[in-house]
Amino acid sequence: MAIYGTALLSICLLVGMIIGKLLGILVGVDANVGGVGIAMLLLILVCDRLQQSGRMQPPSKSGIVFWSAIYIPIVVAMAARQNVLAAIKGGPVAVVAGVLIVVASFAMVPLVDRIGRSSSGLPPAETVLPRDEE
Repeated sequence: MAIYGTALLSICLLVGMIIGKLLGILVGVDANVGGVGIAMLLLILVCDRLQQSGRMQPPSKSGIVFWSAIYIPIVVAMAARQNVLAAIKGGPVAVVAGVLIVVASFAMVPLVDRIGRSSSGLPPAETVLPRDEE
């Protein structure tokens, strides 16, 4: 079943890479600018459109889920590797900036966790659901 949906994923990747390369040329950078992100957005939009129209078959849907589950971690690892190599070649300022951002991100986790929690908790069930009076 994993082979189903591969063509759709491949088409979205090719279109995303072409758009990313064109964006790089427009910006004046000799690189692909956001091609993988564009490909993922295209895949989401196309899959949503196919599901709404009822043309997405279950084997294709499970195949796309399979490939995207493999695809995303690989792309993240590739991007991280490129960023580390660029930072090392860029000198100590780039490395220090990267380390500071990682430390700041880790420090923000408890803060974001506290924001997500409600200070008063959930209201009692009696105030939310009125009891049946006899």
